[in-house]
Amino acid sequence: MTVSLIITTYNWPEALVLSIKSALVQTCLPNEIIIADDGSDEKTKEVIKQLETDIPLIHSWQEDDGFRLASSRNKAIAKSNSEYIIIIDGDMILEKHFIEDHLACLQKGCYLQGSRVLLTQLKSQEVLKNGQVKFTLLESSFKNHFKAFRIPVLSKLLCRGNQKTKGIRGCNFSFFKEDILKVNGFNESFKTWGREDSEFIQRLYHIGIKRKNIKFSAIQYHLYHVEGSSLEENDAILQKTIDERLIWCTNGINKYFE
Repeated sequence: MTVSLIITTYNWPEALVLSIKSALVQTCLPNEIIIADDGSDEKTKEVIKQLETDIPLIHSWQEDDGFRLASSRNKAIAKSNSEYIIIIDGDMILEKHFIEDHLACLQKGCYLQGSRVLLTQLKSQEVLKNGQVKFTLLESSFKNHFKAFRIPVLSKLLCRGNQKTKGIRGCNFSFFKEDILKVNGFNESFKTWGREDSEFIQRLYHIGIKRKNIKFSAIQYHLYHVEGSSLEENDAILQKTIDERLIWCTNGINKYFE
C-alpha cells in the first residue's frame, strides 16, 4: 500500500520543520510528504528547501487569500501519487510508529480517526526552542497523559467501525484516496475555520464509509496554540449536508484534475 503524508501549514515554519523531521524518522516511511500550504511567506519555503530527505518532499503552495484550508488540502491530494492518504496538521510531532500504526489499522470501507497528546504551553515553547521530536511516558507536560500510551494489541481490539460525529479532527485522520474522490474531496465553500472536517466526513458516511477510532497507537504530540471557534455559516453548511444527505460538494477537488 503506497501512502502519502499530507501536512497542512500556514506561517509557522518552526513547528512545521519539527513535524517533517518526525515524519522522516518513522519506522515505516511514507512514499511522499506533501506540504499543503495555505499561503505561507518565504520563511516556510526556505525551511522546506533546507531539509534533506530520501523521499519526495513536495511543497503545494497557494496564494494567501484568507482561510482556504479545504483548497490547500484538495490541491495536495490531487498531487499525491499514492493509494492511501494520511492528513495531519503542521503543529503535530509524530511518534515514530505513527505511519506504521495507521497502515496496521486500515480497512476498506473505513477511514481512520486518531487523537492527539496535548502539550502544555510551557512544554511547547521548550520543544520549539530545543527541536525536540521524541517524547517518553515520563514526560510531565502532557495535558492528557493516557493518550501517550502505545499498546498496539489493545488498539486493534478497540478499532471498530462506527459513524460517530463527535471528535472529528483533521489533525490525525486517513483515507483511501478513491473514497476522497467519490465525494469530491473537501468543500471549498468553507472560508473560515470550523466544521470543514465534519462536513467532509458526513458525506463519506452518506456513501457508507465507516469510522474507526485509533486508540493507543498512531500517537502525535500537539504543540500548544489558541484554537478558533466555528461561525454560524459553517454550522449551516454542515447542517445542510446532514439534512439533505449530500454526497458530492460542487466546490471540491475535481477542478484540479481538469
